Amino acid sequence: MPLRPNRPVYLDNQATTPCDPRVLQAMLPWFCEQFGNPHSVEHVMGRQAEAAVEQARAQVAALIGAEPRELVFTSGATESNNIAIKGAARHAAAAGETRRRVVTVATEHKCVLESVADLRAEGFEPVVLAVRPDGLLDPAVLAEALAVPTLLVSVMAVNNETGVVQDLAGLAAMARSAGALFHTDAAQGVGKIPLDVAAMGIDLMSISGHKIYGPKGVGALYVRRRPRVRLAPLFSGGGQERGLRSGTLPAPLIVGLGEATRLAQAEMAAEAPRLAALRDRLAERLAAMVPGLVVNGSRTARIAGNLNLTFPVATAAALMAAVPELCVSTGSACSSAEIEPSYVLRALGLSDAAAGRTLRIGIGRFTSPADIEFAAAALAAAHTRIEA
Repeated sequence: MPLRPNRPVYLDNQATTPCDPRVLQAMLPWFCEQFGNPHSVEHVMGRQAEAAVEQARAQVAALIGAEPRELVFTSGATESNNIAIKGAARHAAAAGETRRRVVTVATEHKCVLESVADLRAEGFEPVVLAVRPDGLLDPAVLAEALAVPTLLVSVMAVNNETGVVQDLAGLAAMARSAGALFHTDAAQGVGKIPLDVAAMGIDLMSISGHKIYGPKGVGALYVRRRPRVRLAPLFSGGGQERGLRSGTLPAPLIVGLGEATRLAQAEMAAEAPRLAALRDRLAERLAAMVPGLVVNGSRTARIAGNLNLTFPVATAAALMAAVPELCVSTGSACSSAEIEPSYVLRALGLSDAAAGRTLRIGIGRFTSPADIEFAAAALAAAHTRIEA
């Protein structure tokens, strides 16, 4: 049995990431010393906070190839997804648009699936498309859906359970050719893979701070200006963020999001191959020690740090209980309390039993080779004990 580590080994970086110490240092002054309200531009402290917010806006925009004024700050990707999907649909309906079809994918995050489903009560037609066994959306399936006039298509950049990367540029081009808006939940993709909203033809993109070593409770929504995408706000207030997201902006969190995106832009090219090497090492070690282990989702179209593994005998719950010093998960952190098998894995064709034997492993910026060796040895030893 491997030696117990000095601290829990954290391999659940798709649930959340630790705040990078450099991000924390950038944030700290804005909590206590420079605490001005960024909307109080009548005095110097308010103007300083406003300037910090706008610098962060420019940093987030630079990471995704947007203009700063195309970024709206939110509390995170769940709020961004709700504003994008419901806001686009409601504005279109109010403007007299007759298209009512809203298309998404079976493996989307719950907040996208629920947002689309909620629109049915308002007279829209939700359409949820199946994926291939590798987790990718077949363009032919989208083309068939777009044969009916469509208002909006929402496809996530990177799946939060399998790490599968969709062909956003190709899918967005299809949607826009059909006259539909294209939205992507990029919470798991921003800072991990190159994303350029202009080059990819994306109209709306959701971003989350805590997935990229920034703070929890902050995110952003990209809203294309040319041609302009119009949204109805979800709630009323003081009209901040171009009227799309009222409320006092949390300057410290936004500064942290800006610094996190700046670091991601600077370090992503070097970080991705390092994480891929760690991921491949873990997959190789486990495969050698656990015959019959299966990797779910495309092996090529996936982010560097993800492994979604189905074990041949032991359940995920038993493995996690056997190695409490290892932090991994069974799927989406937003629904991990549910006993129900992962709907994402079901969509890939896994049986409920296989889904129950599946672990999600997320390797991140602060994962070390020693962490990988510990995880491989500990999981393999636990599976052998349970199998026996």
